[in-house]
Amino acid sequence: MTPVPASLVLASRSPRRAEILRAAGWPFEVLAADIDETLLKDEDPISYVKRLAVEKARVVAAKSVGKLVLGADTTVVIGSEILGQPRDNEDARRMLTLLSGAWHQVTTGVALVRQGGNPLELVDHRTTRVRFAKLTGEQIDWYISTGEPMGKAGAYGIQGKAAPFIEELEGDYFNVVGLPIRLVYELLEKANL
Repeated sequence: MTPVPASLVLASRSPRRAEILRAAGWPFEVLAADIDETLLKDEDPISYVKRLAVEKARVVAAKSVGKLVLGADTTVVIGSEILGQPRDNEDARRMLTLLSGAWHQVTTGVALVRQGGNPLELVDHRTTRVRFAKLTGEQIDWYISTGEPMGKAGAYGIQGKAAPFIEELEGDYFNVVGLPIRLVYELLEKANL
């Protein structure tokens, strides 16, 4: 088993990512990064989440020299549209209406970065396909009223009140929650930790 370094730093405010690391029994500390998450012109979803994951990890690694920093970013894609976090309830309603009765992809970029004497930078991604049930307007309104869509890519949390809306999933469940823990483990193995 690859040991997780005692100095792992999670560059994220996401309570879901922290829960996944705790459930795996990995020690970590949290130091969130504030970066500009604006999509670049002609940037595809995979490049986008990988870039943001690396940028978050680099910002925190600069403040945590010598420690291994884990950065991650998740987005939802339906058709050719990238759905980030909703700006407000109307944006959440628009996103949930798009997802209703349809397949979409959830992609998470993951980066491990260490600055200092033994520098390291690894980045990869995972994509999971998810199919929503056909939602009524009342179901969408109810879900928005819970407040749960805010702060979540695609305006939903698979591990929360939106769980009954999920009809099918192909791939890594933890990726949809926000941190594909198996991918993190594989990157730790590559780093020979």
